[in-house]
Amino acid sequence: MSPAPSPAAATAAPKSAARAYWLKTLHQWHWISAATSLVGLILFSITGITLNHASQIKSSPEVVNLTATVPAPLLEKIVEQKLNGEAELPPALAAWLETTWSLPAGTRKAEWNEDEIYLSLPRPGGDGWVNIDLASGEAEYETTDRGWISYFNDLHKGRNAGAMWGWFIDIFAVACLVFAITGLCLLQIHAARRPATWPLVVLGVVLPLILILLFVH
Repeated sequence: MSPAPSPAAATAAPKSAARAYWLKTLHQWHWISAATSLVGLILFSITGITLNHASQIKSSPEVVNLTATVPAPLLEKIVEQKLNGEAELPPALAAWLETTWSLPAGTRKAEWNEDEIYLSLPRPGGDGWVNIDLASGEAEYETTDRGWISYFNDLHKGRNAGAMWGWFIDIFAVACLVFAITGLCLLQIHAARRPATWPLVVLGVVLPLILILLFVH
């Protein structure tokens, strides 16, 4: 007949099982958040460097300027609407821009007044605009491309990238938080066998604070 377990052993068993459960759970959430945020971490790390050295990275924006004339029947219909302020382009005018310059106006709002229509077309890594003279029908389209580095820098900032990219940044930020918090919990679990754990954590907290206090003005 085997001897009954001691009280200490009986107490240690549930603790060991709980530790194993949390260790497994934390490892699972840690690797899942790492996998989902991997590409984003690489992108935002690289663009963090390019943004930090933006003044040292030289680029030559490419500017393209095009002109055309709005057909008279279409122009008459536009003028008849007598819109003022901000409003979307009429479907017929949006279709003409698409046909003429392969320019999808979408649901962007243009600035209307008695003399002209001005449509701003900002985008990551570039800019653009369309101006239509309501008297003559002359339309001018200008687009500026600042290159791939500027494109990814704007994605980093969420600049002119649309609502879906904004949602991606939010979800990516949550995944990074999960990655960091589960990493901290795993550090706490393994800290007893790794004496350098907490000194390194403290260094990671204190070093930025010292730099801010001493060198950021």
